[in-house]
Amino acid sequence: MDIELYKRKAQIIKVLAHPSRLIMIDALAEGEICVCDLQRLVGADMSTVSKHLSVMKNAGIVTDRKEGLKVFYRLRVPCVMRFFDCIDAVLRDQQSVYTCIVGE
Repeated sequence: MDIELYKRKAQIIKVLAHPSRLIMIDALAEGEICVCDLQRLVGADMSTVSKHLSVMKNAGIVTDRKEGLKVFYRLRVPCVMRFFDCIDAVLRDQQSVYTCIVGE
């Protein structure tokens, strides 16, 4: 068993574990987006959004390109959306269990 591999996997999961980052990743699934549009989408100040993007870039989840003064981001690994699909399945299952318990 390679414990270091599991530690690296856990680190990537930690990077994803923030609502603003999840919003940005979901938006980036549609394609490349200017950082200014991500900032409006998340509703945070530019420095906060830039920090989130930097963390995700360092983890290898997103990549960027510059065009003049604008910076555009895209998913480096679009397969991260399959992880989102799995999370959605867990949420649906939890809702199903909750509905059975409370009888809604």
